[in-house]
Amino acid sequence: MPSAPSVKGTAPFGDYRTWYRVTGDLGCGLPPVVVLHGGPGSTHDYLLSMATLADAGWPVVHYDQVGNGGSTRLPDKGADFWTVGLFRDELDNLLRHLGITGDYLLFGQSWGGMLAASHAGDRPAGLRGLVIANSPASMPLWLQEMKVLRERLPPGVQETLLRHEAAGTTDTQEYFSAMRVFYDRHVCRVLPWPRDYLATFMEINDDPTVYHAMNGPNEFHVIGSLKDWSVEDVLPRIDVPTLLLSGRHDEATPATVRPYFDGIATVRWEIFEESSHMPHLEEPERFTEVLTEFLREIGPVRTMGN
Repeated sequence: MPSAPSVKGTAPFGDYRTWYRVTGDLGCGLPPVVVLHGGPGSTHDYLLSMATLADAGWPVVHYDQVGNGGSTRLPDKGADFWTVGLFRDELDNLLRHLGITGDYLLFGQSWGGMLAASHAGDRPAGLRGLVIANSPASMPLWLQEMKVLRERLPPGVQETLLRHEAAGTTDTQEYFSAMRVFYDRHVCRVLPWPRDYLATFMEINDDPTVYHAMNGPNEFHVIGSLKDWSVEDVLPRIDVPTLLLSGRHDEATPATVRPYFDGIATVRWEIFEESSHMPHLEEPERFTEVLTEFLREIGPVRTMGN
C-alpha cells in the first residue's frame, strides 16, 4: 500500500452518492489519475494497488460506480436505468466535485476503458492523457472472441457451460466450476486469486444488479444491454496521448483491442506476455514501470498560456 495519505468521501450525484478515495495531494502539480473500474457493476478494490502511484507523485482517485461498493446501491432498478449515459454523467459529476476538470488523466480497465474512451471522444479540455487497459473497443467483437476462447477450453468444459446457459442454470456449482477454468486462463492467472481481486469478485456476487443488467452472468456469456455497444466510432476524435495495455492471455484479445490502436491518432500498445486480464496483479513491476513512463511523458500540470 502507498505511504501517501488517503482521504475518502462521497460526492452527491442527483439522489445518489458516489464513493471515492483520493490518495496523494490533488494540488501537487501533477495531474491526478482517475481510475475507472471494470464491470459494469464491479468495484475499485481490485485496482487498489494503483494507489502506489501517489508515492511517485501522481494523485490517484479511485471510485465505486453507482450501484455497488461504497456508492448508492439500487437493487430495485430495472435494466433500463443502467445506461452508459448514467455512468458518463457520474464521471463528469465526480470530476467537478473534486475540482479537477481542468487537468486530469483517465485510467480505464475493461468496461472502464470503454467508458473512458467514450468520455475522451468528447475532447474535454482538461483531459491530459488516457490509459485503456484490457478493454475491448466493441462488445460484438468481444463476443466473437469469447467464442474462440471458449472453444479452446479443455474437453467437456465448453459443453458444461453451453448446457447450463441453455437451461438458465448459470447459478449452479457445476457451472461455476467450469467458469473458473476460463477465469483462471483469461481473467487472472495468479492462483490463489489475490485478495484485492477476490474482494471485487465477492462484491459483484453480493450485489450483481448492474453486472447482470448490463453484462450478464459472467465475463464470457454477455446477454445484457451492453452486448451491442461499441466505442469504435468515437476513437478518431480522441486527441490526447493514449496508452493501450493488454495481456498475452487476455480475454480482451488483440482483435478486440486493435480498433483503439487503429483509430486513435497518438497511441502506444504494450502487451504483457505473462498476463491475462489483470497485468497490474499478474506482472505488477512491469505494469508500474510502463505506466509511470507514460505518465512522465505527460508531464506536470499545465499553466495558463502553455
